[in-house]
Amino acid sequence: MSPGITATLTAASLLAATAGGPGLDRSTITEAMNELTSGGGAHSVQVRVSDGPERFTGRSGPVPPNGSFRIGSATKPFIATVVLQLVGEGKVSLDEPIARHLPDLLPYKEITFRQILQHTSGLFSYTRALPLNPDGFESIRDKHWEATELVAIAAQRPLNFPPGTQHSYSNTNYVVAGMLIEKLTGRPYARAVEQRILKPLRLKDTYLPGDDEDIRGPHAHAFWTANGKASDITHINPSVAGASGEIISTTRDLDTFIVALSSGKLLRPAQQAELTRTTAVSPEYGLGLRIQQICGTPVWGHGGGIPGFSTEMFTTPDNRRRLVLSATTAATSGNPGPALEKLRNEVFC
Repeated sequence: MSPGITATLTAASLLAATAGGPGLDRSTITEAMNELTSGGGAHSVQVRVSDGPERFTGRSGPVPPNGSFRIGSATKPFIATVVLQLVGEGKVSLDEPIARHLPDLLPYKEITFRQILQHTSGLFSYTRALPLNPDGFESIRDKHWEATELVAIAAQRPLNFPPGTQHSYSNTNYVVAGMLIEKLTGRPYARAVEQRILKPLRLKDTYLPGDDEDIRGPHAHAFWTANGKASDITHINPSVAGASGEIISTTRDLDTFIVALSSGKLLRPAQQAELTRTTAVSPEYGLGLRIQQICGTPVWGHGGGIPGFSTEMFTTPDNRRRLVLSATTAATSGNPGPALEKLRNEVFC
């Protein structure tokens, strides 16, 4: 889902990774994690970092080793990968209108699949119309949502801008992408992700839960304050996120995925080039990947936020330096900024 959904620790605050020098100071990484759980608004934190052959996993707070967590919008690279695989198979073109395959879905017939994946469609983000603040979300946390319901919220509103003229992050785009996958494959998009990505990469701890409110296996809990009381927000119906953010994974699996994706193991060369191609309109977002120049070095990946959980998944293009992070929110607020800056600077700078 979109950055900013979680109450105190958002994907947006985790986004600005930097890239650079050699070696990992594990004590600094551990110190940063402890600062997040002691005053940064996190209930628990787990990280998996790499610098060349050096690997380090760490955790702070009540989280099991390699615990499972909701990855939120870090789902989007998975969905974009499947769409690009279908493009490589000649089943769809990036620059054809979505109305050619989903004719009755939207009143805006000129929007293309490239614009959907790059967030340049102009579609209103349906999450902006939902009560995703703690007080409001408690009333819908168990609700089942159909993809058509979520898209209809956006279809009832005008475009934010003419398609292709600006960039604006919209979760609606990836719900539409999930529906395209279903139309082209004849199966639920979850099954397509499983067959095309999860099984080939042996991501045994990664899955798409659908309506299942539980998190399988060992996992941390997340909390926030709703209606004046501390509330465990760990278990929700993730259909509210759908193809824009429903996946559950682990730091180990996400690290495996981002390495495979960035090294070209999942896409044909032409589609791999499209994955990271930015434009003047979208200078920091390719097709399902955020693209950044930090410390003079490209860094790409995606963050994710869904009630209770924030995720970070970034790598340098050569896969030498990588950061995968999951943080669950605490019922008490805090400022995660300084600790996050310390952490990402140690990993990438």
